[in-house]
Amino acid sequence: MKAAVFHGKHHISIEPQELSPLQPEEVRIQVAACGICGTDQHIYHGQPGSAAVQPPLVLGHELSGVVVEIGSAVKSLKQGDRVSVDPNMYCGNCVYCRSGAVQLCDHLQAVGVTRGGGMGQYCNVPASNCYQLPDELSDVEGALVEPLGCVLHGCKKLDIRPIHSVLIIGGGFIGQLFLQLMCSRAVKEVAVCEPVEAKRQSLLRLGASEVFSPQNEEEKASWYDRADIVVECVGRKDSMEFAVQAASKGGQVLLFGVAAPSAEISVSPYLLFTKELKLMGSFINPHTHEEAIALIRRKVVEVEGLVSHRFELDQVPAVMASYEGMNVAKGVIVY
Repeated sequence: MKAAVFHGKHHISIEPQELSPLQPEEVRIQVAACGICGTDQHIYHGQPGSAAVQPPLVLGHELSGVVVEIGSAVKSLKQGDRVSVDPNMYCGNCVYCRSGAVQLCDHLQAVGVTRGGGMGQYCNVPASNCYQLPDELSDVEGALVEPLGCVLHGCKKLDIRPIHSVLIIGGGFIGQLFLQLMCSRAVKEVAVCEPVEAKRQSLLRLGASEVFSPQNEEEKASWYDRADIVVECVGRKDSMEFAVQAASKGGQVLLFGVAAPSAEISVSPYLLFTKELKLMGSFINPHTHEEAIALIRRKVVEVEGLVSHRFELDQVPAVMASYEGMNVAKGVIVY
């Protein structure tokens, strides 16, 4: 097979790859579509993924495809089944797995992070990580189930009520998923702080009650101490600090954007104390895949319409090198 192989910081190349032997509990998938995640870019630039990455490795943890071979112990799938892959695998034995917080597993493994993923024509995946796709869902929608699952996990950490004012900081792909989920919960208002003017109409179409730029100090100041829920989807120091400033008394602040490991923010403990804020993070997508498929199938959440760029596998090295300057809202490799 052919794959985009990550060899280390800023080094990906298209190479022939031998298929690894199929284990009894695994299926072999012919990949149909693979999303390019911000985490893939972090790994490409030498930062951590959801788990330690050991090159050489085929990246890509947002994927869908067709089962072409099944392991000897697999009973739940057959050749020809279309599937979406939940990439994360948990040990089941550590203190976090045993307490139900599997996303914090001490021995987390993941397709496209610790083992070969979707930036190749084929990959082997545990059958238990595969979810059959209904005919109504396209291959691209199947690949984008995973990021929606991550957003669902973040939403499940929040107490969302119809009386709440919500502020989403960052109107990219992830911010647009949060926006749709918040609107589906009939909250009072959902504003989006987004500097790119070209995204404004799309955000309003998806249900935003207001879109403003972080460069507009007057509009930004109007949200100080106002939001019952703030979801930060950028991972920048200034946007994370603004998230705390924007939260109202008793507010909830979800830091969802992935910051660089070296990033630090300044937060007043007195502000946390006097506002009685809930400040939290959200990591990966434990057990949300099936629900995410249902939301896409029922058209509660649009995902494919948010894709701005489609690439071929041979383009991956050049795309990964220039991704930040391409103004990509969401990119998908289509086979």
